[in-house]
Amino acid sequence: MIRFREHNAEVLYAEDPIVRVDRDDIKFLVERAAQNPRKRIRLCAHKDVTDKLHEMLIVHARECYVRPHKHLAKSESFHVISGIVDIALLNETGNLVDVIPMGDYASGREFYYRLADPRYHTLLIRSDYVVFHETTNGPFNRADTIFAPWSPDLEDTAGAKRFLEELDQKVQRHLAK
Repeated sequence: MIRFREHNAEVLYAEDPIVRVDRDDIKFLVERAAQNPRKRIRLCAHKDVTDKLHEMLIVHARECYVRPHKHLAKSESFHVISGIVDIALLNETGNLVDVIPMGDYASGREFYYRLADPRYHTLLIRSDYVVFHETTNGPFNRADTIFAPWSPDLEDTAGAKRFLEELDQKVQRHLAK
């Protein structure tokens, strides 16, 4: 079992100098995500927010709302380990620009992407859970993440549900083209 320190209910930091993760660790993370109100958790393989490279194993349940956001002066890579997810890329006014249908390697879907430019993006989780490895450059500064002003706040659960339902319809039309 991986050794970690808990930053909060959604953020864990691995403590071992060589971080190793197996199926039992992923099962543990999925169980912990289910217990969290926002249905998510991350295991950080980096030591703290000041590290220059941030690598995380992230678990989101289907009902998890990831508010559309973009990162200033940061790259982000995303590798799906388990589950199915559609990444929606949106423009400055909230219009859908592109969709990246993703799944693990065996799914036949794309399993990796790298986003180097500041573009609004969000996740539409299609499986019960999605488990992914995300890498970005640090240090972490909350001000480098810009939430889309046209998207519901995380606390607005009814608004988030409506937003995701409407976005899902747009994504389905986009994928049907």
